[in-house]
Amino acid sequence: MPCIDPRVSPVRFARAGMVSLGLLAGCSTTQAPLPTPTAPNASTTPTSSTPSTRSTPAPSLPSPGIAAVPKLPAPGPVRSWDELRRQAALRMVAANPDGTYLGEVPDPLLAIPVLEIELHADGSIRKIDVLRKPREALDTLQLATDAVRRAAPFGDVSRLPKPWHFTETFLFNEARKFKPRTLD
Repeated sequence: MPCIDPRVSPVRFARAGMVSLGLLAGCSTTQAPLPTPTAPNASTTPTSSTPSTRSTPAPSLPSPGIAAVPKLPAPGPVRSWDELRRQAALRMVAANPDGTYLGEVPDPLLAIPVLEIELHADGSIRKIDVLRKPREALDTLQLATDAVRRAAPFGDVSRLPKPWHFTETFLFNEARKFKPRTLD
């Protein structure tokens, strides 16, 4: 019996950060059959032939190249840039639940990238500029950029003074999880 099921793309596990979990599950001798991909409108309600006692629910696997993003509520109105920065930081944490921490900031930090996010009037991203690139752990720069994109839009900024941009500092710990500096 092969250690890895050929029907499961290793890219899916790598993108979800679950490589080791996928390898361990693939080597199990009591492995349950993997769910086959279904159409978006197909019912996912268990039938009587599906066992009702599973140890873990079957994850919904996204298409290759697309990370699963939680559905965020519409951003609330903002009256100042401080409110927008706080709302944006909270949205980044909500959009990246497995990639963030909210506890005390460790010493030393792994990396501290700083991004400037320029917005359109509706709060969508116009462009992202790097203001500070970390010396080590350069992958954290891409993690921070992806986190910002997942959290957008950030709310209507048309009533705020121009230019419509703000900066965010990302405090990465050794586990490559970040905390927006705004929430510290």
